[in-house]
Amino acid sequence: MKPVVSISLTVLFTAFAASAQAQESFRVELGRDGETIADMRPVFLEFQSRPMPAISPTEVARRYQRLFEHSDEPEVRIDALNRLSNIQKVTDEDVSFSEEREQQVYRQALESYESILDRGAYQGRLDELLYQMAKAHAYTGQAEESIDRLRQLVGLYPSSSLVPEARFRIAEAAFSAGDYAEAESEYSRVISSDGTDSLKTKARYMQGWSQYKQGSSGRTRAAKTFLAVLDGVGEETSGFRRIPASDAELVDDTFRIVALMAAEDRGVESLASWLTDAGGKGFGYLLYDRLADYYASNRRFEDSVAVNNAFVRDFQAHNAVPAFLAQNVDVWRMAGQTDRARAARAEYVQAFAGDARYQQLAKADQERWQNFSRSLADYHYDQAEEGQVERQVASFRLAGGYYSQLAGRSGQKGDVLRMAGDAFLQAGDHTDAFKHYQRAAYDTDHETKEYPGAADAAWAAIVIQRDALDNRNSLPATLDDLAAAADRFAAEFPEDERQAGLTADIANRMLAEHRYADAHRFAELAIAHPLVSPAERYSAWVAAGEANLAMASYGLAENAWRQALALISEGLLQEGRAKDTDSLKRQLASSIYYQGEKAASEGRIDTAVAHFQRVESAFPGSDIAIKGRYDAANTLLKAERWQAAVNELTRFRTDYPQHDLTPTVGEKLVFAYQSSGQWVRAADEIMRADEGESPSWDQQLRAAELYHKAEAHARRNRIYVVWLNRDSAAADSESHILSQTLRQRLVLDDVEPRRYRIELVERELASQWHSEDTLTWAGRAAIVLGAEESERFADVPLQIPLAESLGRKQAALSAARERLSQAEKLIGEGAGSEILFRRAELYRVMAQDLMTSEAPANLSDLEATQYRMLLEEEAYPFEEKAIDLHARNHQRLADGRFDEWMERSLQVLADLFPGRYDREVRWMTWNEEVNDDA
Repeated sequence: MKPVVSISLTVLFTAFAASAQAQESFRVELGRDGETIADMRPVFLEFQSRPMPAISPTEVARRYQRLFEHSDEPEVRIDALNRLSNIQKVTDEDVSFSEEREQQVYRQALESYESILDRGAYQGRLDELLYQMAKAHAYTGQAEESIDRLRQLVGLYPSSSLVPEARFRIAEAAFSAGDYAEAESEYSRVISSDGTDSLKTKARYMQGWSQYKQGSSGRTRAAKTFLAVLDGVGEETSGFRRIPASDAELVDDTFRIVALMAAEDRGVESLASWLTDAGGKGFGYLLYDRLADYYASNRRFEDSVAVNNAFVRDFQAHNAVPAFLAQNVDVWRMAGQTDRARAARAEYVQAFAGDARYQQLAKADQERWQNFSRSLADYHYDQAEEGQVERQVASFRLAGGYYSQLAGRSGQKGDVLRMAGDAFLQAGDHTDAFKHYQRAAYDTDHETKEYPGAADAAWAAIVIQRDALDNRNSLPATLDDLAAAADRFAAEFPEDERQAGLTADIANRMLAEHRYADAHRFAELAIAHPLVSPAERYSAWVAAGEANLAMASYGLAENAWRQALALISEGLLQEGRAKDTDSLKRQLASSIYYQGEKAASEGRIDTAVAHFQRVESAFPGSDIAIKGRYDAANTLLKAERWQAAVNELTRFRTDYPQHDLTPTVGEKLVFAYQSSGQWVRAADEIMRADEGESPSWDQQLRAAELYHKAEAHARRNRIYVVWLNRDSAAADSESHILSQTLRQRLVLDDVEPRRYRIELVERELASQWHSEDTLTWAGRAAIVLGAEESERFADVPLQIPLAESLGRKQAALSAARERLSQAEKLIGEGAGSEILFRRAELYRVMAQDLMTSEAPANLSDLEATQYRMLLEEEAYPFEEKAIDLHARNHQRLADGRFDEWMERSLQVLADLFPGRYDREVRWMTWNEEVNDDA
């Protein structure tokens, strides 16, 4: 287990009183001059640390060893021994006696010391001599004699500088003898003496041990003493950062014994209490660490972790907190409890997850945090992949969280962000997955190969967005978001082969939302990509075609459809795409057709017709190809290119006799013929039998009207006759007028004129609907019929037997009068003078025929005269009636009217009354002047 703070504690301490080897050598200074000659002493140079002469220390030591062995003078032997001790102190070479020889040397030295004391004359200091003797006794295993000499030194020379050392040796002797209370007391005297700081530190250290050895009653005192030792050393070594090698073992052992005491008492509670009583110590964390180490080394793992946690809890702001939390991981690993070690890592990671706390960590602690985070993230990710389904989501989410925290602090930022994205994706958290993929892609410097997987991360983010648009995840995403991501992907990774498929897909999505300009842009990007596959290029061309079609860029759309068809025909796509051929051809044909429509609307007739006619080559036999041919003719019609339109329409009807549009061709031909003045052809087109069926009467009458307009009366009349032979009464005013018109035209064209005049009169008289024309036509027909009847009337001779011929005459007269009456009803004043004239003539002819009638045979002269007179009486009323009617016609002159029939009446009257009516007549025009004064 690693300690909290790296302190090199390698020098071992030993119990000074227990072994003679642990004691320091005496130093006796000789050669001091007295004040008188009697006080003069032998001169011995003091051996002090100074630059070594140009002679080997080993050689110098050898010579002093020979001096000690060959001299008989006790003072010389003692001085030689002191010199050897000093040489050993200032050289790294081993110049001491062998262990066996050293024992012999010190026994001989004791003899010299005893000899000097027995003589009672010694030129040096007796306190030093006593100290050296005590040391010699100690080296030769005479512990009690050594202590006696030390006590003698302390008692005789209490002010000697050797007293603190002597007291320390006395205390050690008591400690070694198990008299811990005495040892505590003696160590206390050393501490309060004038000894060196180093000696006091050692005394305080041993005092603590003396107190500890007294059992639980001295434990608290011992803790306080040991803390004082550490406090002093800490101050002298800048907080244990520069511990001399000579003090390292003492410091280490002090930490160890305090931890041991705490473990023997109430554990961390006791330690905390001792530190509190001592006023808190800056090195307290080292004691917590040592206690935790103690527990761990004794396999008390939970107690060790409890110590670490207690420190973390009580000293949250301490910079050693990371090490204590990390130590929990080591403890549980030592215990073989991997789950608890992992939990400890999690606690460590959680403790410094915040940026502020993380930034306060030392570099090593930050690296540890990163390692812990990565190991936790990897563990949970692996567990999720191998674990049960119900736990997978939680494990992936944990892994994602650890990867996410680690990303900004790791040297492998891109990889960690991508792993976070993967984990969140597996957990179903598409929002976090998307964010981390994007960060992995664009927050790392992929251009310098810091993270070569940036493109894959960017692509993963795009896939999440695309799935969101397809409602396969809950990420809030719009098509604009996906488009922006695609643009960014293209800018950052222009050579990525997935770009083409992405832009083709977006083009189709834009198309579905009727965003045609955007669809076209992305389709163009896909098509232009150097790594686009045939399938992706096909998809892009299709999208471009539809987009251009929607934007009325029909020429571009045509090119797109042709490109898509070319990919199919070249066999570059999967076989399943072949089924799209007809659909693409239809789209191609539509694009060409729309070009025709556009050209037609702009008045570019030839171009429009050419486009319409091209449609058939794009998709032969299709409905749109047929419509193209049809609209080519329509375009020519609208442009009033009659003959070209006639030709195109005729060809269309020939090529597609069964098509639904074909029945409308005839009407368009009629229009073209009419518009170009080809009336007969127009009529013939109307009369053209369609699949053996005759044209309707409306169509026949329409054709007849065209024949009439073309003066093709024979064709016209045949239709009229058949129409009028239907023997159906007029249902309305329109049909009555039509029938009367047809009859009138037949009459004018001398087709059965008498029949149609009679029908004119009879239908007009029987009808409730009239027009000015029909009345006129019927009235004129009645007059003509009346004239015919008048001629028949005139042609009936009055012969014997007169009654019989007179009857026929009267019948003819009645018929003529009836027709004239009908004419008067129909035409009224429009032909009043003619009707008066014809009626008058009927009576005049009747009177004339009576006067000139054949007389009976075998009459006498008288009888013949009487008979003539009788005829005159019979003829007179008729003649008078005739004169009256002619006179009435003459009287019409008074109304300012004059016509042929009035003139003829005047001529008849002139014949009858020459004196009255036979005169020259001159008509004058009367111009009424306006009276300005009126």
